[in-house]
Amino acid sequence: MALSSSKFLKSYGYDLLLGSIAAFYVFTVPYTKVEESFNVQATHDILYHRHHIDKYDHLEFPGVVPRTFLGALLVSTVASPVILIINLMHFPKLYALFAVRMALGCIVLSTLRLFRLQVRDKFGQQVEAFFVILTTLQFHLLFYCSRPLPNIFALGVVNLAYAFWLKGKFYSALNCLIFATVVFRCDILLLICPLGLELLLTKSITIWGTLKHCIWFALVCIGLTILIDSIFWRRLLWPEFEVFWFNSVLNRSSEWGTHPFHWYFTSALPRSLLAAYPLFLFGVFLDRRVPLFIIPVFSFVLVYSKLPHKELRFIISSVPIFNLSAAIAANRIYNNRGKSYWKLLYFMMLGLLLVSLGCTAITFMASYENYPSGHALRNLHQIGHLANHTKEKWVHIDTFSAMNGISRFCENDFPWRYSKEEGIPLGELVQRNFTYLITEHPAVNGFKCLFTIDGFSKVRFQPGFPPISMIREPKVYAHGNESNKDDINRNWPGCFS
Repeated sequence: MALSSSKFLKSYGYDLLLGSIAAFYVFTVPYTKVEESFNVQATHDILYHRHHIDKYDHLEFPGVVPRTFLGALLVSTVASPVILIINLMHFPKLYALFAVRMALGCIVLSTLRLFRLQVRDKFGQQVEAFFVILTTLQFHLLFYCSRPLPNIFALGVVNLAYAFWLKGKFYSALNCLIFATVVFRCDILLLICPLGLELLLTKSITIWGTLKHCIWFALVCIGLTILIDSIFWRRLLWPEFEVFWFNSVLNRSSEWGTHPFHWYFTSALPRSLLAAYPLFLFGVFLDRRVPLFIIPVFSFVLVYSKLPHKELRFIISSVPIFNLSAAIAANRIYNNRGKSYWKLLYFMMLGLLLVSLGCTAITFMASYENYPSGHALRNLHQIGHLANHTKEKWVHIDTFSAMNGISRFCENDFPWRYSKEEGIPLGELVQRNFTYLITEHPAVNGFKCLFTIDGFSKVRFQPGFPPISMIREPKVYAHGNESNKDDINRNWPGCFS
């Protein structure tokens, strides 16, 4: 028994560690934001509305650009047995959100496991161990791995590509990247190009071999996404081509904010890699094999920097390779820690790891407070359910609240009903006879403020211990219709300015 347990831990111990941290993030911060809206609503609709596409959320709120349903179909399929049990047990629908996010996290971490196993085979068990340590101490990769973003679906496929790359199956690696590009994120093309060029220059692949292995696969991928997504969107559609046209040809993505060229290197990568950032740069000079893996990924980030609109999640696919280089550097420092020069580097590395742990804790606390409307709707359900159950309770959710924590998984059954209608003037809300409002506005005519939910505002440095404090401020307000005396006179927390 002890021997079998030891073998299990040896085989899956790292996966249990990474999975436990990812699961902790799922259960403590379950709600989703606007960036995840399409996939989380699509997954909900596949699970609960099935073939009744006319009830799907995307037909009413299509978003700026269309997205593929293939990722939502995959996650729904994996999560469906658990969802069936949740429905049979009549658990709240929020439990289904846990199941869906856990399913996605398992998919992404499974592909990361395949990459990690190739790291062990090529660079050794100690490098694998440091790869896991660095990943564990970083916040963003494990926090995002369960979030239904197109970038995260692409990350799962890119992890497979990295595993094939390390294994020497170069055409399989290119095909994985082609699938990720055609289906999930067209910007992965910026990774295919430098990687393909490097493989050609090193004679790892040939032009004829690439055409023979990849062209037909690309056509199959295009056909698959057009077939599936045209059914769900009810028009002939290749979603990622429209995304490419919108972001790259029309350059409309800059309407959502811009950052300077260096932002990925001076902000996004330092925050996502933490201790691994200086270590990955050091690793490039310690092992002559490393530059071959770093150059294409670094080029991906460099070329991507030319687009004005930047977000950390756009380059999250680069993190595993940078962590590999950092793990090689950490392993070399650890093995030479007895030597005078290396001993200093060893203590510096330990300091960096402790700093990474502290930064991850701070980032988690900020993220925990970053989904205020999800908490607001949950509190409304908890207190409001005690009132008359025979009368429908209509909740209007404004645009800000819908973008900051509320999805269809947060909704309850009768007597609760929900509206996300946009563009209603504040003065007309009372005329619509909504029972409650979840809104960013502290005061609305005809409604009484029932409670507020604070959200993260900023980090403030202060003397003493702890040296950092989180500043919170009211973000979302729950209001009750003043005409419903039985509801608004109940024991609500109240609002404080």
